Amino acid sequence: METTQTSQSLYQALWNSADVLRSKMDANDYKSYLLGMVFYKYLSDKMLFFVAETMEEGTDSLEDALEVYRNYYEDADTHEDLVSVMNDELNYIIKPDLTFTALVARVNEGTFQLEDLAQGFRDIEQSDDLYENLFEDIDLYSKKLGATPQKQNQTVAAVMKELAVLDVAGHAGDMLGDAYEYLIGQFATDSGKKAGEFYTPQPVAKLMTQIAFLGREDQLGFTIYDATMGSGSLLLNAKKYSHKPQTVVYFGQELNTSTYNLARMNMILHGVPVENQFLHNADTLDEDWPTQEPTNFDGVLMNPPYSAKWSASSGFMADPRFSPFGKLAPQSKADFAFLLHGYYHLKQDNGVMAIVLPHGVLFRGNAEGTIRKALLEEGAIDTVIGLPANIFFNTSIPTTVIILKKNRTNRDVYFIDASKEFDKGKNQNIMTDAHIEKILEAYKSREEMDKFAHLASYEEIVENDYNLNIPRYVDTFEEEEVEPLTDIVSKINQTNKAIQSQTASLLEMLGQLHGTTPEADAELKEFLRNFKGW
Repeated sequence: METTQTSQSLYQALWNSADVLRSKMDANDYKSYLLGMVFYKYLSDKMLFFVAETMEEGTDSLEDALEVYRNYYEDADTHEDLVSVMNDELNYIIKPDLTFTALVARVNEGTFQLEDLAQGFRDIEQSDDLYENLFEDIDLYSKKLGATPQKQNQTVAAVMKELAVLDVAGHAGDMLGDAYEYLIGQFATDSGKKAGEFYTPQPVAKLMTQIAFLGREDQLGFTIYDATMGSGSLLLNAKKYSHKPQTVVYFGQELNTSTYNLARMNMILHGVPVENQFLHNADTLDEDWPTQEPTNFDGVLMNPPYSAKWSASSGFMADPRFSPFGKLAPQSKADFAFLLHGYYHLKQDNGVMAIVLPHGVLFRGNAEGTIRKALLEEGAIDTVIGLPANIFFNTSIPTTVIILKKNRTNRDVYFIDASKEFDKGKNQNIMTDAHIEKILEAYKSREEMDKFAHLASYEEIVENDYNLNIPRYVDTFEEEEVEPLTDIVSKINQTNKAIQSQTASLLEMLGQLHGTTPEADAELKEFLRNFKGW
């Protein structure tokens, strides 16, 4: 999305409101408050404009729209019909006095009470299953907001004041969704490790999504699954690369409740129809999901936590996700457990999976070696793409994108070494659209490219003992130019002349020195004789 003046001002207002909280808590904490309040304003503004339009009193002013809503809501003759239409069309109702616009008016008057906002949150949560427990992570009475109720009240009021200028409901398309993405990215940058866990940098997300959709951009009802979805950013890239975005069906699972709620808000803000989103809050590895149809998907995209610990209990050897591969992923490194889970949920025909993992999965031995061999024997691993180091917020290590498919007719593996495809950034290396395009073109062609890509036969992989370390297949070694001997001799002669000249100058300087006593003078002359090699 090109940054317009409008979206820039949107970003600025969001960032200003973040500033209010930044001094009080870590970015990983304040993201819930800020994104939650943005979401509440979005629902509130959307509702006010909907009512004004429905009553044929359309306006661009939130204050005027609130006045219209209040009149019809409080009128006994129209109240019931209005509530019925709102429930049918919006699935939620916010009472006039609890709308964001009404609360900000009280902020400006100095009469705002936190409890009113808390009640607004509760009303939304109780209005529909879609919003159930959506604001549960936003503790408006947290000491992080201020030591006393008065301070907490002031902090939240200051944030709301900053957010009041946002024209969230009036923005066309995905502008607010994109602003949300911008903020999530900023949080990831701001607090590094913690907040980076719920965000995949956009260039990597673009690459993975385009690979998943390749040749299927026009498919209706494309199903996409992310078993470690974080804020849902990776999933939502489907909207950009599908030509039928309103028909894409999203399936996602996330362990962290706060991040799961963030993904739910993200879906709604990006206009994903309610019937097309299936999100689940649970441990992906301990509890398989989904277990009811559909259980297999057109595209599987994953950026799981790297080398995370898991139970690896022996009971999992009977689990159909893991049992065909002979061993379980080690307890200390769940990388292959995540990979096998995603692979299990991939459609037999035309399903494409893209997963980001650390390089160790390509060559580590023992149980991981056994699993990797089984996958290669099955022809499951289609492509291995080596990414540059330091492009993720939560790690500086280089990572790899592994592409998996079922029912392939051969067992070759295409290797792309994209480790040098980046521009140097201040804190992070950055992959540009040109870098992504180069990788995609190679992936589509599956051709040999000097120092960049190589198609390895199954026999070649067996010869390498099922080791997939990229340098074994893509030689990026640059030979240094051999310098002619005559040039080397010339340089040596020049160096010798320079040494002689410098030595002569030094001797001349030393010859002018005299000792302050006869003994010192004799010692100096002895030193000079030795120096000259006499």
